[in-house]
Amino acid sequence: MSPSSSPDVLIVGGGIGGLTLALSCHQAGISTQVFEAAPEIHPLGVGINLLPHGMRELSELGLADRLAAKAIETRTLSYYSRYGQPIISDLRGRYAGYDWPQLSIHRADLHKVLLDTVRERLGSDAVRLGHKVTRLDQNAGRVTLHFDNGHFTHGALAIGCDGIHSAVRRQLFPDEGPPKYSGVNMWRGAVRWPAFLGGDTMLSSGWMTVGKTVIYPIRPGTPETGGKPLINWVAELERPDAVRQDWTGRGRLSDMMPAFANLKFDFLDITGMIEATEEILEYPMVDRDPLDRWSFGRITLLGDAAHPMYPRGSNGAGQAIVDARFLTGCIRKLGATAAALTAYEAVRGPATAKVVLTNRSDPPDAILREVWTRSGGKPFARIEDVVPTAELEGILDRYKKVAGFDRETLRNRPSFV
Repeated sequence: MSPSSSPDVLIVGGGIGGLTLALSCHQAGISTQVFEAAPEIHPLGVGINLLPHGMRELSELGLADRLAAKAIETRTLSYYSRYGQPIISDLRGRYAGYDWPQLSIHRADLHKVLLDTVRERLGSDAVRLGHKVTRLDQNAGRVTLHFDNGHFTHGALAIGCDGIHSAVRRQLFPDEGPPKYSGVNMWRGAVRWPAFLGGDTMLSSGWMTVGKTVIYPIRPGTPETGGKPLINWVAELERPDAVRQDWTGRGRLSDMMPAFANLKFDFLDITGMIEATEEILEYPMVDRDPLDRWSFGRITLLGDAAHPMYPRGSNGAGQAIVDARFLTGCIRKLGATAAALTAYEAVRGPATAKVVLTNRSDPPDAILREVWTRSGGKPFARIEDVVPTAELEGILDRYKKVAGFDRETLRNRPSFV
């Protein structure tokens, strides 16, 4: 079975990258269809951060107000020692002079806004569920997708937006093997908890050898919640063996302790917050080595399918969103052609490879590594005696440039689409 008309762009995967690509193509007058393997859409994941480079693109799609209504606008990213000692605070988004905010939001809320908007603008059947790709074929003029339900369809281009375990990538690189484990395991959860540090701060503390935490609010408080916001937390710990590599594995509190026991700052009882969480997710921190190429004729990759990275710069979703917008601009200029994919890869390939490698070696939380190492893991009297402020600021500024969201570059560059 095949649709009566063939769209320009076949999108494999209905996640953040795929839906952003669909909306961007529609905005540019490019016909598209999304195919999602899951038979139903369920809310997955926990918190996510949309940095200004991602928010610029989503704002150009007219989604800023919808997202802001469900999110927390982040004012500050604050780093603390394991003992609750302040290290450095970095103003974020509009509070740092950007034209766009940084939003902290539940991944399910972001996904719902994108999905609802795709269905509103492109039609109720724009996202076809229960279509798992088993094979892709192509010739000089078109791509054919084959699905496990016996259906197939044709289009001018096929874009693999199907995540770190991408079926499209597996066809292009059948011998690649599983993602690479970093040696760090992660537990995540979200719980209604009293606001801390003004209610709009993202907290990063500790270090992975003894237990690192990242904590931030992702939904505003309501009268029904007693005014308590929904707080997202991530707990990271070095561990020699990786757990299952998926986003839905259930974690156990007993596996986290004692690394995260007795963590209580003046302004936040971290241990109490973790213990109050009903559902804990567990998965390894993984990525893949950058590829030499993503595009093969009329097929290419996008987002985590192309460049999965450690979640150490709040940047994975943002890079997928930027991919989608830049690719749309290439298709708009060059048509639904292999040349458009080559142009897209020529820019986004090297840019995202730099982010993947920087997330391994020198992400923003390298600040915590330096403080922990140089202080010998002990409390300090003055942070300036451990690491100079200029060095800490340099780590933050370098990452913004690598990831493509330093303020002036972002403000002055033309729109991708």
